[in-house]
Amino acid sequence: HVQLVESGGRLVQAGGSLRRSCAASGRTFSSFDMGWFRQAPGKEREFVAAFRSSGSTNVADSVKGRFTISRDNAKNTVYLQMNTLKPDDTAVYYCAARTDYRLRDYNYWGQGTQVTVSS
Repeated sequence: HVQLVESGGRLVQAGGSLRRSCAASGRTFSSFDMGWFRQAPGKEREFVAAFRSSGSTNVADSVKGRFTISRDNAKNTVYLQMNTLKPDDTAVYYCAARTDYRLRDYNYWGQGTQVTVSS
């Protein structure tokens, strides 16, 4: 079993920055694919960014150039650096882990924390 604990949410002004972190339990963190997702009110959950165990990364077009994903395997932690925040970035943000490369979907999820961007 893997536990994912996310840093707390915040209220930030438009144009501001925020770094989210997600710490995972487990001694094989380096083998996990890690991702960030978000869900805005009234919308479905959407992909934000991923950092795979292979080292490859990708981010959603809606945040490309503003958000960066990184990870520190020594600390079992994945980060999401969010810059130039917009009100449309307001959502509950979740980190997720896929612990088996054969799985299609992420199989462990953090508790989710609210990020609110004021205009």
